[in-house]
Amino acid sequence: MTENISECIELYIDYLRSLGRSENTRINYRVDLRHFRDYLEGQGITDVARIDTRAVSIFLRSILGVGEAKTSASRRLSAVRGFTAWLAETGRAANDPSAGMKGPKKPDALPRAISYADVERLLTQGPDERAEQYRRDRLVLELLYGAGLRVSELIGLKWENVELDERILRVMGKGSKERIAPFGVPAQKLLEEWRDITCVDGGGPVFPSDKKGAERLTVRTVDRIVTRAARRVGLHGVTPHTLRHCYATHMLENGAPLKVVQDLLGHDSIAATQRYLRITPSQIKKSYLSAHPLASADESSETA
Repeated sequence: MTENISECIELYIDYLRSLGRSENTRINYRVDLRHFRDYLEGQGITDVARIDTRAVSIFLRSILGVGEAKTSASRRLSAVRGFTAWLAETGRAANDPSAGMKGPKKPDALPRAISYADVERLLTQGPDERAEQYRRDRLVLELLYGAGLRVSELIGLKWENVELDERILRVMGKGSKERIAPFGVPAQKLLEEWRDITCVDGGGPVFPSDKKGAERLTVRTVDRIVTRAARRVGLHGVTPHTLRHCYATHMLENGAPLKVVQDLLGHDSIAATQRYLRITPSQIKKSYLSAHPLASADESSETA
C-alpha cells in the first residue's frame, strides 16, 4: 500500500501534538519535514516505504553543501529521525532508515549575556509609565529576566498560575513539565497593577492579545517588545532569550548554587546550566560591545 509523504507528515505532526510537544516544535518540524519531502520528490520518491538510509544521508549532505549552519542541519536531522522512527513504529516502513545516523557536531556556543547595569536600564527606562502598553511591556521584561522565563512560558501564563502573595509562578516548561518560578517585589507590584487592568477570568491569559481572533500575545510580539525596549536605551542584538541568559549568569555571579539555578531554569541536565559558568568577564565584554556598536567603534579607534 502506497502512503503519500505529505499526508504522513501531517499525521506525524498530529502525533507530536498528542505527546504534548509545543506549537513552536511542531511548526519547526513541519517546515523541516517539508524540505525533506521536497528533496525526496525531486529524487522520484513519493512513497514513505521507499525512504532509505541513502536518501536520508544524501539529504543531510545536500543541506551542508549549500552552507546551512550545522545547528540547522542537526535540527533538520532530528526532525527526520523522529519522523522515520515513527514510520517504522507504525508499520509504514519496514525499518528506520535514519537509525544510528549521526548529524554534524553542533558548535559549542556560549549563551549571550549583557551586564547587570544594561539590564537595569532596559527594565527601568521607558515612555509614559501611565500608558497601559508600557505597563504590559515592563511586566514582560521583568518576568523574562526576573523569573527567567522562556517566551513560550511567558505567553502561556494564566492568572490561575500566578500566586501573588507567595511571589511564585507555576509555569509549564519543555515536555509539559511544570516548575515553580519565583519572582521579586517589582514584578509582584507590576502583576497586581496588570491584574486590575486585564483580569476578568482567573483562567484567562496574563497577557491577552489586543488583536481580534487571538487569545494571547504571540512570540513575535514579545520579540518586538524586547527589541523596542533595547533600542530605546541604545542596546542592539538583545532578544527575549538574552534576558533568560542574564538571569542565570547574574545569579551564578552572585553565588547561587548551580543545582538551584538548574531547577529554576527547568533544565533536565545540569550540563546545560554549567555552560553559564564558562561566561567569563571577556565574554561579557564581547556581548557588551556587540550590544553597543558605538562603543565598539570607539574601542577600535583607540587600539588602531
